[in-house]
This record gives sequence, structure tokens and C-alpha cells, in this order.
Amino acid sequence: MPRNLAAPASLAELNEQIIACTRCTRLREHCLQMAATKRRAYLDWEYWGLPVPSFGDPQARVLALGLAPGAHGSNRTGRPFTGDGSGGFLYPVLYEAGFASQPEAVSRQDGMKLTDLWISSVGRCAPPGNKPTREELRNCAPWLDEEMRLLARLRVVVCLGKIAFDGLLAWAQRAGLVASRSGYTFAHAAEYTLPNGLAVLASYHPSLQNTNTGKLTRAMLLAVFERARELA
Repeated sequence: MPRNLAAPASLAELNEQIIACTRCTRLREHCLQMAATKRRAYLDWEYWGLPVPSFGDPQARVLALGLAPGAHGSNRTGRPFTGDGSGGFLYPVLYEAGFASQPEAVSRQDGMKLTDLWISSVGRCAPPGNKPTREELRNCAPWLDEEMRLLARLRVVVCLGKIAFDGLLAWAQRAGLVASRSGYTFAHAAEYTLPNGLAVLASYHPSLQNTNTGKLTRAMLLAVFERARELA
């Protein structure tokens, strides 16, 4: 845990600590700058602008782990994968797979409920160019450590993209579950079981770069989440 913070007793308490985090000056400045300048389409929005808390069912058996908030998506709405192209692709799949109560995610007040799924990311602030530095990811790592501790029923982690996959393996090393990352190679639909029984599924990230080019299709992503449900 970051210094001077007690270990949170619940996921709700953890989210409060995440929202208050100021460890990465570059990221905090970038998020606030994006919130102040805004994108033309969202001039009437009051941007969230803070580290983005995780979202979902505290009793979840499946964790969807992403990269980081988008500058005009989660940094605007305050909820993972909400209000941008990635979320526009992801949530209809989660709805079809039975994890989400509705296919469209637009704001924290849209009534979205998740069942048996928790959504998080290895970075909690929107990074310039969608690329957090290694130091920034290390600063965020304690939040994932606490999250994994508090998700008591967790059985499956779906890693959305290679950075999320690497972040989960880094957690497994810190937790003493694996000595090294050798033998764990990122590929779409790759599947591994950690020594503690936790299943790890990999997927290409649902970024517009991947979905617009057909590198990741709806059927491909749906198959991963249907497999996660089966394993859970």
C-alpha cells in the first residue's frame, strides 16, 4: 500500500483511496488539463478528472482488467470503459455474455449493473498518448494488490491487452505465485492457470485501433467472456 494508508477493509474503501491518489504528478496534470479543455462534443460535461475507481459486483468471480482510462472516456465519466469507443464495443459483449444489465454505458448514472464481474485497470489515471510509464504503473500496482486480496470469490481474470496481461503477471510475482513470467505469453484467447488455481484469459484490447481494423471482432471478444463464465 502507499505509505500512510491503512489497508482498506472493502472494495468501496479501496475505491475511495484510489480516487484520492496523487502519486503521479504527470498523470494528475494531464487528467486535469483534459478535464479543463474538454473535447468539443463534451463541452457541456463536467469531467471527472480524478483517478478512476473500479466498478462492478464485489462478489464477482470474474475480473476484467484493462489498461487505463481514456482522456475523454473514463476521465470524463468516472467509470471504467464508459463513454468512449472501447466501452462502446465492450459493454454490448458483456451484456450478451450475461455480465451487464444493459448494452450501453454512457455515465455513472445510467443504471448499469454488473453481475459476477468486476472491472478494473492496471493504471487508474488517463495517460498522455494512452501510454503510462513503467514508474507510473509501479505506482499503481499496490491498488491491484489490494483489489486481488479483496475479491474473495475471484476465479478468473480476463486481461484486455498486453499491458494488462503483464500487469497481472507482475502481481503474481509480487504475490509469490510465480517466480518468473517465462511460459506466460500474451496472445488473443491464450489461457493459463496460476499455481493458486486462478484462471487467466488474454484478449486483444477493445481499442478502436483493434476493433476498427478487425483485429478484434465482437465474436472473438464474446468467446473470451463466455469462456470466462464457463471457468468461473
